[in-house]
Amino acid sequence: MTQGENRFYTCTLFGKVLARTCFVTRRIDDPVDGFQRTLEKSRAKAIADYIDEGGSIPNAIVLSAQPEANLRTSGGKTLIFNDTEKAFLILDGQHRVYGFMLAREELRVPVVIYNNLTRAEEAKLFIDINTKQRPVPNALLLDIRRLAETESDEESFLNDLFSEFYDNSDSPLAGMLSRSETVVGKISRVTFNSAMQPAMKFFEGLTAENAYLVLRPYVKVWHDGMKAQSVLGALSKSVVFRAIMAIFPMVVQRVQDRHGKRYTDATFADVLTPEYFKAIRPKLRGNYGNSVKAFQEKLSKAFSRTLSL
Repeated sequence: MTQGENRFYTCTLFGKVLARTCFVTRRIDDPVDGFQRTLEKSRAKAIADYIDEGGSIPNAIVLSAQPEANLRTSGGKTLIFNDTEKAFLILDGQHRVYGFMLAREELRVPVVIYNNLTRAEEAKLFIDINTKQRPVPNALLLDIRRLAETESDEESFLNDLFSEFYDNSDSPLAGMLSRSETVVGKISRVTFNSAMQPAMKFFEGLTAENAYLVLRPYVKVWHDGMKAQSVLGALSKSVVFRAIMAIFPMVVQRVQDRHGKRYTDATFADVLTPEYFKAIRPKLRGNYGNSVKAFQEKLSKAFSRTLSL
C-alpha cells in the first residue's frame, strides 16, 4: 500500500511472534537515536487481562522493518522475514505488543510494516502518529458507558444526577452543562463527577432524583448569590464549582443544625447569606488558581467568619 511518499505492508502476525521479533528504542537507553516512551508494565498487564477476558483490539501495530529482518515479498501476497530478535522497531503499540506476550490467548494481530526507513523517518512517523491522533474526550467516554453497559453503580448514579441537572427546567445549572465534550464556559461531565465526590456519602441509599432535590436548592442559592454580586460566570469554572461542592458537607451540616433535614432554597439561604457572597466576591472575580483545595479553604474561611447566632 502507498500513501503519499510512504509505502507499507498490512498483514497479521501472532502476538508471540511480535513479542520475540520487536523492540523499542528509548531516549533513556539511546540518547542519540532513541525516541520511544518507557514501558508501563501495569498498562500492558491490563491489556493482557482484557484479551484473556475475551476482548479484542483491532488497532494495527505499526512497525519498521530493520536490516536484520531482511523483509521481502513472495508471490505478491506473502511477506517473508527472518524470525530474529530486533527484526522490527515498534513505532506505535509497544504496550499492546507486550500485552499480547503476557496474555494466555494466542491471537493474530493486525500490523502495518514499513521498510527501508531511515532513523529520521522512523522518528518523524512516531511524532506524526502520536500528535495527529486526537484522543476521545473523557466526557464522551462517560456519556457512552451506559450504551456499552459498562457503568459502575457510582457512574450510573452520577450519570442520572447529571441528567437531572441537565434536563430539569428548574435546574440552576440549565445551559451551563456540557454532556459529551469540553466546552469553554460550561461544566463538563468529568468536572461534574469530580465535584460530586464530597457529597456522595450523603446520598447512600438515595436515588439520583432524591439527591437532586437536596442539591438543587444548594446550587440555586449559589447561583442566585453569585448573580447578585455579578460573578455568576465563575460558577462554571472547574476550580470554583468543585470547591463549592467541596464545602457542601459543612454547609449542609449547618442547615441540619438550624432546620433539621429541611433542604430548601430558604434553609440554604439562611446559612449562605448575602453577607457571605459579598465577602467572597473578590475571590470570585479574579485569579481562581488551579488548586481546588486552596480555593475551598478560601470559601470555608469566609463561611466560618459569617457565622451568626
